[in-house]
Amino acid sequence: MREHLAKGAYGVLDYVSYPLGMLLVAPIVMHRLGTSGYGLWMIATAVVSAGGIISSGFGDANIQRVASLRGAGDKRAMAFVVRSIFGINLALGLMLAVVVWSSAPFAARHVAASSAASVTECLTCLRIASVLILVRAVETVGISTQRAFEHYRSSVQISSGVQLLTLASAALLTLAGLNVASLLVATGVFLALGAYLQLRQVRRFLGGLPLWPAFQPEETRRLLGGGIFLWLQALGGVAFNQFDRILLGVFLGAVAVAPYALCIQLAHPIFGVCASGLNFIFPYLSARAGNASPDELKRMVFKAFFCNVLIVGCGALFLLLFGHQLLRLWLGDAVAQSTISLLPPIVMGSALAGMGVTGTYAMQALGRFRVTALINLGGRTVTFFLMIYLLRHAGVQGLAMARICYGAIALLVYLPLLASLKAPGKRSQLLEAIPIATSFHGGSKL
Repeated sequence: MREHLAKGAYGVLDYVSYPLGMLLVAPIVMHRLGTSGYGLWMIATAVVSAGGIISSGFGDANIQRVASLRGAGDKRAMAFVVRSIFGINLALGLMLAVVVWSSAPFAARHVAASSAASVTECLTCLRIASVLILVRAVETVGISTQRAFEHYRSSVQISSGVQLLTLASAALLTLAGLNVASLLVATGVFLALGAYLQLRQVRRFLGGLPLWPAFQPEETRRLLGGGIFLWLQALGGVAFNQFDRILLGVFLGAVAVAPYALCIQLAHPIFGVCASGLNFIFPYLSARAGNASPDELKRMVFKAFFCNVLIVGCGALFLLLFGHQLLRLWLGDAVAQSTISLLPPIVMGSALAGMGVTGTYAMQALGRFRVTALINLGGRTVTFFLMIYLLRHAGVQGLAMARICYGAIALLVYLPLLASLKAPGKRSQLLEAIPIATSFHGGSKL
C-alpha cells in the first residue's frame, strides 16, 4: 500500500509542479516583458505542449506493451518495443516540427498584428517552438518506458526538475532584460538535458541494450495497431480542450470567455490530479493481466475505483463548498460574482470525467484501446454538437452544462470493463489479444 501511495504522490507531483511554479513566475515575466511578451511566451509554450502531446500519442501503447513483456523478463524484446516507439515518436515529432516551421511566417504575422511584438520576434519564437516539439517527442519515450517498469521516482524527479529549472531561467532571463526567444532557447537546453537523462534511465532498465530509433516491423505494427486509437484520443484532447473557449468567443465575445475559462482552470485539477495520481494503475494492471485470476483482477480494479471515488469526491466537495471564496481571494469580488452559476456544473463535469479514470486505465491495460477510444471520441463528438445547441439557447450557462454530459459519457467505459471482468471466456480472449513476449524468444537480434 505504501508503494502505491508513493507512486501516486509522484504522479501528483509531476502534475502540479509546473502550474505551481507558474503562479510564482508569471507575474515576473508579465511585469518585465509586458502583456504582449507574456502572451507570445504562452503561445510558443502552448505550441510545444500541443505538439509534444500529439507526437507522443502512442506512449500508452508503449507502456502497455513493455509492461506485458516485463512479466516474461525478455529485455531484448522490450528493447525492440522501445526502439520502435522511439522511431514512431521521432517521425511524428519531425512531421509536426516541419509543419510548424513552415507555417510560422503566416502565424507570426497574425500574432504580431494583435500584439506589440514584431513579426521577426514572433517568427523566431515559433520556429524555436517547432524544434522543441522534436525534443519533447524524444523525452516522452523515456518517460513512458519508465512508467511501464512502474518506476516513477527518477522519471518525475527529472521532469519536475526540468520544469522548475525552465521556469526559474525564465524569471532570471527576463529580470536580466532578455527577450522571449532567449527564454525558449533556455527551455530547449533544459528539455534536451531532461530527454538525455530519461533515456539513460531506460538503458539501465534494459541492461544497457542500444536504444537508437528503429522500425522493427512486428513491434511497429503492434504499436500502431492499438496505439492509433490512443493517438486519436490525444489529438481529440488537444482540440477539445481549446474548442469550447473558441466557440464561446465566437458566439458571445472575448469578455464571456474569462469567467468560464477561470472556472475550467479551477476545476480541471479534479480530473488532472486523479489521472496523475492513479497513473500507476495502468502499468500495474498491464503487467499482471495475463497471470492474475478473474477474482484477483476484480479486486485490483475495485480497490483502484475506491481510491478514484475518494480523490474525486474530496476535490469536488471542496470546490463546491469553497470554490467561490477561492475565486474571490484570487481575483476579487467582481470576477467571483460572474462565476456563481458556472462553477457548479463545471466542477460536476470535471468530477464525472475523473470518475472514469480507473475504467480507462483498466481497459487499456487489457488491450481494449479501440473501445476506449470510441467511447472517448464519441463523447467528445456528442458534446461538440450539444455545446453548439446549448450555447445558442442558454448562453455560457448552457456551455457549462454540456461539460456534465461529457463527464457522464466518460463513465460508459465501465460497461465493457464490467462485461470483461464478469465473463472469463471473453477476458481470456482479450488477454490473448495482448501482445506477449513469446514471439521474440530465441533468435531475435537487435
